[in-house]
Amino acid sequence: MSTTKMTVVRPGILTTVQDWPGRIGYWKVGVPPSGPMDDLSFRLGNVALGNPEGAAGLESAMSGPALTFDADTYVCVTGADVPVTIDGHSAEQGRPLLVPAGATLDVGTSNGAGLRVYVTIQGSMEIDDYLGSAATFTLGKFGGLRGGTLTEGDIIEIVGAADPSNLRSIPMEHRPVLTSKWEIAVTEGPHGAPDFFTRADMETLFATDYEVHFNSDRTGVRLIGPKPEWARQDGGEAGLHPSNIHDNAYSVGALDFTGDTPILLGPDGPSLGGFVCPVTVVAAERWKLGQLKAGDTIRFVPIRAANAAALGALGVERRASFPVVFSSGGDGDDGVIARREAETAVTYRRSGDDNVLVEYGDMTLDLALRARAHALHERIEAIAPTGLLDLTPGIRSLQVKVDPDVLPISTLMGLLAEVEDDLPAASELVVPSRTVRMPLSWDDPSTREAIQRYMHGVRADAPWCPWNIEFIRRMNGLDTVADVFDTVFAADYMVLGLGDVYLGAPVATPLDPRHRLVTTKYNPARTWTPENAVGIGGAYLCIYGMEGPGGYQFVGRTTQVWNHRYPERSGSFEAESPWLLRFFDRISWYPVEPEELMDLRADTAAGRGGGVEITDGEFSLAEHDNFLADNHDSIEEFRAMQAIAFDAERTAWSAAGEFTTKGDTDGAV
Repeated sequence: MSTTKMTVVRPGILTTVQDWPGRIGYWKVGVPPSGPMDDLSFRLGNVALGNPEGAAGLESAMSGPALTFDADTYVCVTGADVPVTIDGHSAEQGRPLLVPAGATLDVGTSNGAGLRVYVTIQGSMEIDDYLGSAATFTLGKFGGLRGGTLTEGDIIEIVGAADPSNLRSIPMEHRPVLTSKWEIAVTEGPHGAPDFFTRADMETLFATDYEVHFNSDRTGVRLIGPKPEWARQDGGEAGLHPSNIHDNAYSVGALDFTGDTPILLGPDGPSLGGFVCPVTVVAAERWKLGQLKAGDTIRFVPIRAANAAALGALGVERRASFPVVFSSGGDGDDGVIARREAETAVTYRRSGDDNVLVEYGDMTLDLALRARAHALHERIEAIAPTGLLDLTPGIRSLQVKVDPDVLPISTLMGLLAEVEDDLPAASELVVPSRTVRMPLSWDDPSTREAIQRYMHGVRADAPWCPWNIEFIRRMNGLDTVADVFDTVFAADYMVLGLGDVYLGAPVATPLDPRHRLVTTKYNPARTWTPENAVGIGGAYLCIYGMEGPGGYQFVGRTTQVWNHRYPERSGSFEAESPWLLRFFDRISWYPVEPEELMDLRADTAAGRGGGVEITDGEFSLAEHDNFLADNHDSIEEFRAMQAIAFDAERTAWSAAGEFTTKGDTDGAV
């Protein structure tokens, strides 16, 4: 098999290697699929060359690369409108192009509609897989070439000789229609009216032309539009703002309200989070997210899930720019597919046309509900129906992602009903539960820096600034910040979910409710959080798996929870996975100075210990229930004190106009 060398003469802007459908099966541990943000243009480019639809290619934003090849090579340029030349001679987009050996393919800067441009190359790129895909996740620094964007002088080998017999033309009617005024098909749910949004909020959402904000990227497309009125005062244990909910899995394409800021979650977005998502873009329309640029406008068009185009299609039904022509309005069920009344009530929520979010019980933090979701998770995983793509647990939920072309939602609902009839009682839950003792640099300088950046670049007047720990003290009615310290270090935090802000980042809560500090999330969120910062949002603690956006209130910083040396075994990390923690692990802390933490982090990065101590054990829900019963009075006393402080903070926020006039400065997911 012949090999061609492709050399990067000019990298273009944010040019990465991507494949489709990307990195599937790791949503539950915070690894996003990545892949092309406009899968339609990308796949059509591969089809034109006779490649598999998902073969690795290049994605750029606004301005494409200049490339040379040491042998004759066929390429196809798709996506945003850009000038294309071969050795200075104009060439056409959307059709196979022969680039002679030594000639330069130059993909210019978009001066029309669309944002992302794709270059597919006939043959197979020699790119090492990472967790089963070549797709680049730049925030995680893995996949593609060195886990980042291409640079001048990079060389990628292409296996396979130029073969004109495999070329195909793409009919004009199959090519995506690009515009600056978009209509995007959505389904209602998972969390809309009347429990989270008001009916008026939903009407406003569908009647508004949202504007795309310049601060958008592959993690999410930030929008400018009206604030919701909200159907409730706050999020209870999940946080003070009404957008706060107990963490559950997100869908790519969900319209995520981080506080009052709407963000369309992209293929590099977070898998787990605690914000309301009233509508979700259907799978076949998510390609449009990749072509939205600053200043474009969006009108969301509700459609019935059954009317959504098939994701597997590449023809007219996928590229239609105006979904209103095949829409008959939404499903009219507020995103709730079904409810099941039982000892533990079940709500089945729609999250696009390819996910069902199964929620248990009331909107409370109850380990029995997490146990029920775990039992469902294990049972569906064991059945492994054809068409199942991902299972992602949340605090009281399990998101089931399928390929609806293979496993229709109606069939999935029948399977879920059968399984639910046969689940064991939650009280029977006994699971492996390791004790993971980790170092914590309290009020670490890096977290102080992040707060200062937030105050200078996002919002200076937030109630949690300038010191998050003081805010936590105030919200929980504690006497001193030393009481916050004592509470955090006394707690055993049980890991209920992974991937809360990427890469094995745990969402955990204290087993003892008297250690369960409740706070709220930033509104809007931070644009920068240091890797492995430790924060509290709602009643939950998170360790940030990598640098990036975030919203939890800082208490400090710890060592790595993701093995960047994977697949090499490193310190406390096991050989088969790059993530440190497991569901139902119990995290406890011991204090270290900032300088000591830096040494421990360096040891971890070098493949040595890193100060993490792991002891095997198990967790019994029945034993935990006995503990709660034995300590009922003191637990209720603590909760009453906490509720008084929580209500006082909410009253102060209301008086200051926090719920109506604050938080409209831009943030991040």
